[in-house]
Amino acid sequence: MTMIEIFKTDINHQKVADFIVRLLTQKFPDCHINFDLEDCDNILRIEGKGISKQKVIRFLDELGFVCAVL
Repeated sequence: MTMIEIFKTDINHQKVADFIVRLLTQKFPDCHINFDLEDCDNILRIEGKGISKQKVIRFLDELGFVCAVL
């Protein structure tokens, strides 16, 4: 079953967002991943099967970014 997880982040530059998408795509190759930096919460959206919210949050935390489930 496909799930959509939405996260609030502190990522606010497109180049950084593109970099994070590339890294997350390597980690979650079967997921569709994008950012909505126009939203005040700098939304990270991940669509796919078996998404681990904790892994996403931990991964971004290890990179020095804030990430929380909305």
